[in-house]
Amino acid sequence: MNSSKVPEILGKYQADPGAIISILQDVQEAYSYLPRDVLVEVSRELNIPLSRVLSLATFYKAFSLKPKGKHAFHVCLGTACHVRGAQLVLEKLERDLSLKSGETSSDLNYSLDSVRCVGCCGLAPVVTVGEEVHGKITQTKVPGLLKKYQK
Repeated sequence: MNSSKVPEILGKYQADPGAIISILQDVQEAYSYLPRDVLVEVSRELNIPLSRVLSLATFYKAFSLKPKGKHAFHVCLGTACHVRGAQLVLEKLERDLSLKSGETSSDLNYSLDSVRCVGCCGLAPVVTVGEEVHGKITQTKVPGLLKKYQK
């Protein structure tokens, strides 16, 4: 793995070990996940034990040690979304993408996850794809949503 982005990210925070969470967030944004070799480099450069870096990386749900898809689908299963059929939307996405929640396609084009609340309860049920929020999604709207993100 080419870790050429690490020096730039560390430079942004003056290689301050106290900024480890922000550094990990930037690494995740740059690589779409936290590659082990990059975490080793961050650990070495910040003089933080790798066990501590891995502890942080696995504690926060926002971080992933597995590659995520180019199009990361997140289905909200918070209370408002749940009562408005989000589970059915999730099941439809699982069928149409041939993925289970928590999985990434082998071509790294799609990943699918459920989340507890995205804070858009008035738009329930909600699916986010990257930074885009799609509200009032139903099973019948899933094919059109997927078409938007095809290769």
